[in-house]
Amino acid sequence: MQTLLNRASRVVVTAALTLATATAAWAQTFPSRPITLICPWPAGGGADAQMRSLAEAASKVFGQRVIIENRAGATGTIGASALAAAKPDGYTLSQLTNAVYRQPHMGKTTYDPAKDFTFILGVSGYSFGIVVRADAPWKTLEEFLAYAKANPGKVTFGTFGNGSPPHVVMDRIAAKRGIEWQHVPFKGTAESVTALLGGHVGAVAEGTGWGPFVDSGKARLLATMGDKRLKKWPNAPTLKELGFEIVESSPWALAAPKGIDPAIAKTLHDGFKKAMEDPKFIETLDTLGQEPLYMSPDAYARYASLQMVEQKAIVEKYNLRLQ
Repeated sequence: MQTLLNRASRVVVTAALTLATATAAWAQTFPSRPITLICPWPAGGGADAQMRSLAEAASKVFGQRVIIENRAGATGTIGASALAAAKPDGYTLSQLTNAVYRQPHMGKTTYDPAKDFTFILGVSGYSFGIVVRADAPWKTLEEFLAYAKANPGKVTFGTFGNGSPPHVVMDRIAAKRGIEWQHVPFKGTAESVTALLGGHVGAVAEGTGWGPFVDSGKARLLATMGDKRLKKWPNAPTLKELGFEIVESSPWALAAPKGIDPAIAKTLHDGFKKAMEDPKFIETLDTLGQEPLYMSPDAYARYASLQMVEQKAIVEKYNLRLQ
């Protein structure tokens, strides 16, 4: 009996060593085929532009194509749902934003942000602003708010989805000023800005995909939402400057499904971190009025844990739960 047990033990140990050796070899050859990077926003917007730029830089680093797959909708959380269901082999990644941590508190989701992801690295943060058409009568945010206050329910504004950071900011402004206006959710910045320029909404509260239209004189930037003025549009005041004590930047990260091999996760981290240093990617961020905001996997995990608590409080305070 003891001999049989010893033989069985040797078989188990040999199998474990063989598996570990195979896993290590697999990790060393990763990636051996293209990587899919899910962009949870429509093509043509600012988020799509920066992710495509990062994917192009990462393709050079990995020696394999990093392919962008647009899966827009549900305020950027369709990508999170797809990621949670993906095979944890390192070949499917997605962008995660603050909306991923807010949405489970608003309604049912097919993912659990605390359990279903492996954080690879934090990349950047969004710069948001409130924009109107250039021919709109409002030259300043105060003029816009005064009009909205005097015309309850008549002003419409677009964002990239229910419960998105700009939507919450606009609700906070409305609550402070006693304003009643109508929120119109879109799948992404490209759609909302198109609606603005077409006269279908009075304003947009969005990421900097509106930048080219502000630069060309087709749109007017009334205010931004960060802690300080944007270098690209220094004349636009922040909400904080205007007395609202609101700061929103929504740092975002790349993530893989739960259960990915740690060695592969490290390869992805190191590769994308190097890609972040690519001059073309930095130029893309600069064009969008954004900056690199690197966070290690552990640092971003701590940030995500805080967001899970903070976003629950925001949903409850502003009654954002979907019916």
